[in-house]
Amino acid sequence: MQATEQNVWQEIAEVKDAVAAVLARAKALGASSAEASMSRTRGLSVETRHGEVETVEFNQDGGLGISLYFGQRKGSASTADLSPQALERAVAAAADIARYTSEDPHTGVAEAGWLEYSPPDLDLFYPDSISTELAISLCAGAEEAAFATDKRITNSEGASFSSHQGLKVYGNSHGQLVGYPSSRHSFSCVVIGEQDDEMQRDYSFTVARQYSKLLDPKQIGRESALETVARLGARQVSTQKVPVIFRADIASSLFGHLVSAISGGSIYRKSSFLLDKVGKQVMSSAVTVQEKPHLAQALASSPFDAEGVKTRDLAVIDNGVLNTYLTTSYSARKLGMASTGHAGGIHNWLISHGNDDLAALCRQMGKGLLVTELMGQGVNTVTGDYSRGASGFWVEHGEIQFPVAEVTIAGNLADMFMNIAAVGNDVDRRGGVLTGSVLISQMQLAGA
Repeated sequence: MQATEQNVWQEIAEVKDAVAAVLARAKALGASSAEASMSRTRGLSVETRHGEVETVEFNQDGGLGISLYFGQRKGSASTADLSPQALERAVAAAADIARYTSEDPHTGVAEAGWLEYSPPDLDLFYPDSISTELAISLCAGAEEAAFATDKRITNSEGASFSSHQGLKVYGNSHGQLVGYPSSRHSFSCVVIGEQDDEMQRDYSFTVARQYSKLLDPKQIGRESALETVARLGARQVSTQKVPVIFRADIASSLFGHLVSAISGGSIYRKSSFLLDKVGKQVMSSAVTVQEKPHLAQALASSPFDAEGVKTRDLAVIDNGVLNTYLTTSYSARKLGMASTGHAGGIHNWLISHGNDDLAALCRQMGKGLLVTELMGQGVNTVTGDYSRGASGFWVEHGEIQFPVAEVTIAGNLADMFMNIAAVGNDVDRRGGVLTGSVLISQMQLAGA
């Protein structure tokens, strides 16, 4: 074990002691139950523009959040000051709040049987030591590569590098006291292209738990340049109904709307277009969505959720059929379910796909819009109504013809989900939803 790994596990042990002391203090104040979490992060962020250093930041942050309960009354407090005195003040503040809140029969620490007491090692911690000088040279190299790729690249909004490591510890009055370290490294470059008095901007980025798995900065620079110049000469198209492809990096947003619609909070509030849909077809039979929380080194892996509940493999959608809602302990009690371990979000959604790449999806589409950017927030998960600004590329005869801008795509998520004709094998792995490009057989396009 490397020294840095030894150090972080020693730090986790110290933080566990602090959390245990906080829980003991809550009990001494008369709380019937309590839970607390503490996090610490440290790292480096660098930004350059035209090769000149814009910012260099060294971050070292931490915080504690505690909730304690007097029966069914809850009080919560948090603090960024982790001194013993500040922690004690936070516990006292939470206790004062709890004494004056109304009772809620669904509140409380997660059930003991739902919790993860022995979290598996998911290989999430790679605290590579990156010097400021190296980070600056990486950023400058990416910008250089972008400018060298095409003479139409005339400006830069900058390149940025980030390298952070941290730890998370959670404990509660059931005797659970668990924690793990993690790391995250990322790099991006944003440039501006100009042609015939028109300007466009675009970017590229890479992210990984392990620094050595980041893409080469020069590649990121070239990709940002190619994405930008491809948008030059954009025009509108006429209003019509056409098939639409959401490119892989954009397609994850579709499944983000699914997450919102099937979250326990939306369901018990009856504010979702997927109310009462468990066991029913809600997507094309071509789509299966599996959650895999324990993938080694994956960006959304976690052995337990924000309430200490054990995460597990879950078939969310099976050949288009919705198998479950996503619950926290509170929403689970409201719905008469067990928690699915989703306090804090989802954990690695794997979207099933076929064997076709993006070019093959375009050929299958024949004529329509390939969307590479979305604007606006015109999505209503209560009704499913969907309307967003979009840009991308017009496709005819299965081939990209020209860039498109200033159009709107609209539909209803219920129909869009059912009209998914294919998912490509060009899976974007830079986030919590791992999906390829998504072809939807028809949407309304509003243009010129």
